[in-house]
Amino acid sequence: MRPPGANVAGETPGSTETPAAASLCPKVLCKRVDFLRAARALRQSAPGFILQARERAEGEAEAERIRVGFTCSKKVGNAVARNRAKRRLREIARLVLPAHGREGWDYVLVGRPEITATRDFAAMQADLKRALAKVHGRAR
Repeated sequence: MRPPGANVAGETPGSTETPAAASLCPKVLCKRVDFLRAARALRQSAPGFILQARERAEGEAEAERIRVGFTCSKKVGNAVARNRAKRRLREIARLVLPAHGREGWDYVLVGRPEITATRDFAAMQADLKRALAKVHGRAR
């Protein structure tokens, strides 16, 4: 165990800089109003989930970052199944959105009953890439 205040490789005490990788990670949506705005915007269905996407207006906060939200209703299953589905959605978003998402956009991934938790992980990544391409193709 490391004593409090001990340096981790490359850190200096009192350093407030965030690593470059942290800036690539999408920010997570938490407020209901953001989910409702995304629900009224573009929608693309994929076998393992539904993607809702919207471009934020210039005046909105954090216009330069990608934001993402995740939701699974009780139709997906019990709490264990919903949490497993959301974990899988979070991981595909973490892997795909920095490269294929657009800054200034909000994305919401909605889990589907029985499919989100069991679909092949590589197939879900490909689904998200395809859904993003379709959404951004329509947004032009």
